[in-house]
Parts: sequence; C-alpha cells; structure tokens
Amino acid sequence: MDIVMENIHKAFGKNRVLEGVDIHIHEGEVHALMGENGAGKSTLMNILTGLHKKDEGRVTIDGKETTFENPKEAEKFGIAFIHQELNIWPHLTVLENLFINKEPISSFGLIQTRKMKAVASEQFERLGLSIPLNKEACECSVGEQQMIEIAKALMTDAKVIIMDEPTAALTDREIQKLFGVIQSLQKSGVSIVYISHRMEEIFSICDTITVMRDGRTVDTTPIPRTSFDEVVRKMVGRELTDRFPSREANVGEAVLRVEGLSRKGSFHNINFEARSGEIVGVAGLMGAGRTEIMRTIFGLDGKYEGHIYMNGKKETIKSPRQAVQLGLGLITEDRKEEGLILDFSIRDNIALPSLTSFTKNAFIQEKEESDFVDLLIKRLTIKTESAQTEAQHLSGGNQQKVVIAKWIGIGPRVLILDEPTRGVDVGAKREIYQLMNELTDRGVAIIMVSSELPEVLGMSDRILVIHEGNLAGELSKEEADQEKIMTLATGGNGHG
Repeated sequence: MDIVMENIHKAFGKNRVLEGVDIHIHEGEVHALMGENGAGKSTLMNILTGLHKKDEGRVTIDGKETTFENPKEAEKFGIAFIHQELNIWPHLTVLENLFINKEPISSFGLIQTRKMKAVASEQFERLGLSIPLNKEACECSVGEQQMIEIAKALMTDAKVIIMDEPTAALTDREIQKLFGVIQSLQKSGVSIVYISHRMEEIFSICDTITVMRDGRTVDTTPIPRTSFDEVVRKMVGRELTDRFPSREANVGEAVLRVEGLSRKGSFHNINFEARSGEIVGVAGLMGAGRTEIMRTIFGLDGKYEGHIYMNGKKETIKSPRQAVQLGLGLITEDRKEEGLILDFSIRDNIALPSLTSFTKNAFIQEKEESDFVDLLIKRLTIKTESAQTEAQHLSGGNQQKVVIAKWIGIGPRVLILDEPTRGVDVGAKREIYQLMNELTDRGVAIIMVSSELPEVLGMSDRILVIHEGNLAGELSKEEADQEKIMTLATGGNGHG
C-alpha cells in the first residue's frame, strides 16, 4: 500500500494545527514521523485514519484519492493505528480485549471461544508473549497492555500500521521483540509509520524520516543520509548543544530515608536515602517494583512494613495528603489516569495541590492563584492559548509539563518523578532536565524512576537498581554504565 498525503491543513477553532503537510509512505518501509510535542504528528495520522476531517489537501492510496469516514473504515481498508494512550478495557480479560466487537460467531449465534484462543495464541507466539489470555487487563503491566494493543492491530491483517510511541512503556527485551516483529512485517510488505521521540530507535529500525515543526513538514530524508544532531536541529529550529545539561550537585543532608521498606508481593527490605540537592536515579526492568516502592512512600498503596523518615523524623505515611504536608511530591507514571483531571482547565490542575495557600477566610484569592499559574505556565513553556484550556486538549508533552508544574507549586522538599519524560520530545526533555537542575540547586531532593538508561546515566548523581522487588545495588555516577545497570537489573553482580 502506497500512501501520499499532500498539502494537508487542519484547524481546531482558531488553533491552526497543520499548515500544509506532505508525507509519502512507501509500501514495506518503516517511516519515522518526528517533531516536538504539538507539531501535529498525531493529528496528521488521525486525518489519514478518518478520526478528523482535513480542511484542505488530498490523500491518495495506491494512486486513488481516498477519504475515510471513521477509523473503523480505515481499519477495514488495512490501516491500523496503535495510539499512545492505550485503548484497553481494564475489567475485560486479555482475550476479550483482543476480540472486542470482532468476536467470531458460529452459525448458532454463539461466540467461538476456542477459535479466539487459537488465533490469539498464534499471535502471542509470533510476538513471543506469555500473558495468560484469561488474565484481567487491569492486572497487566503498562508494557503488557501495549503488547496486547500491538497484537490486536496485527490480527486485523493490516497493510499499514501506525505506531504512536510504541515503546514508551516497554522493557528493552520487549522492544527487541517488537523490532523483530516490525522487521518480519516489513519483509511481508507491511508499512509502519513510527512516531517516537527516542532517537536511538529511529536510527535503529526506520528507513526514512519525516520531520514536522509547528504544523509543517520540514524535511523527509533517508535515515542513512541524516544524523541525530541534524534531526534535532530540524525539529526544534535551533541547536541543542548537549542532550543532558551539565550539573554540579551541591549535596546536603538526607531529607528522605527509608529503612527495611517492604510490601508483600511487591518489594522487600528496601533501604536508601535521598539528600537535598541530589538526583537519585532508580533503574530496573518493567515489573521490578520501582513504581510500587514510590507509590508506597507517597501513601498511595496503604500499609507497609519498615520505616520512612522525613528530615530525620520517623513518619507513618497513610495518605498522599499527609505526604504532601510533609513536603513530598509524586509525578506518577500514568499522567492521564493519575496525574491530571483531563476535563479541568490547566489553571485548575496546576492550582489544585496548592489551593490552601490561595485561600483566605474560606475564599480563594483569584488574582494570587492566577499569577501563580501564569508564572508556572511561562516557566515551563507550556504551549497553550489560555490557562483556561482543558488539559485533555494539550499534547502529551504539554500535559506532562502541567503535572510537573502542579507539584513544583507545592514547594516540595522531595520530588519523586516516575518516567518524567515518557512521550516527551527532545526539546521538552531538555527543558525538564534543566528544571530538575534548578530544583536541586534550590535544595530539593529528586528521585527519578526511568526506563531510559541514557537518561538515568545522564542526570543521576547516584543510581539505585531494583531487581524483582529487591535493591540489587547502588552505583555512583562515576562507576555507572549501561552494562553494569543491566547486569544488576537482571540479577547479576554489577561490580564484577
């Protein structure tokens, strides 16, 4: 299937999202689509698959002008879109999610469960997956849910598959499996549109790259003819001197200390401290228990064993409200479900944790609140027409900045960041890194959980590695490298 999109324009009200975009997707190629958050990548693909209607331009498929009325029509035609925000029904089984609205029915009107299991098992074998088909989707990790979505798209026998940030929640092992599947699909003539902010992946798996900026096509180039620095320059319209800003840590006293922290079935006997002015990186494979440890410290998951100390004083943290009062902030891994109230405005989302500081005699001081929110929007360069814009209308990277803004607003002593740059473009990533440096300069202790090893190595002063719910080791900035971290994360001795 050969797809050409020419001079595509799209506006939502006064907001012009696309202003003359061109892209040519050849049969059997892996075509990278890159650009900063808000550049219009997802909107362009939503136009191709019939979710949005274009204002101008034309789409031709195999030489014939084509318009789809809705995504289902596009899927029947052979174009599948795996969205960044997963379309999973949490209380249905894995099998039910794979076949939702597509269940095979016998001549007697009965669902053919045996046939469903056979097709699903064959697809899982192809992907190297071992997720039980009768497991509820809500019990699956984010990485497993992502692989279920990929399996679902492959079962439609698609000729073109659009993948929006497909590896954001996957382990290195799962990423390698996915790359193997992409290569086998490519050999059978399937085209992949690969939307990602992970430059290493783009250069590893893609044939061609189209770069977008501010709703326009900047360039389309074969991967062998370009470079990391050139792509970044085209994306952001300026030079980014270093991927990670340099930092000089001025480390002080321990602000947070945990001793013998345990939670049955999740993690055991965790001991570490976070000092003022430092960034402690937390690495490990998906499902190792990193997120569960942070949620427990923040009072999200109920009872635990062991001790938590804040500023040298032992505390029993029973709720997030208590954690916030003690000076703890947590930016969760899942911004849509836990980090934002999507139908609230940016202003309300940012101000929510800090409302008491604007309240006088039970009344909110609106000007103070407004000034506070505007300052954070400006400082974090959140791209929006107004502070009244609902959070759901922002791009993924700008949503992440709103989540960070709301926690910075409480003036935390300890800020826990769980996958802080997931789905965030290279320019916005650097802004988040600079912000982390500014916070540590002010004496904030930062704990950063990340699955991106370059990020862990580039930003951390110390690195904790978690393996199967245990603290496998601690590495200093000087001794840490990818090999040592991965060795510890898989149960080996990182100092060997």
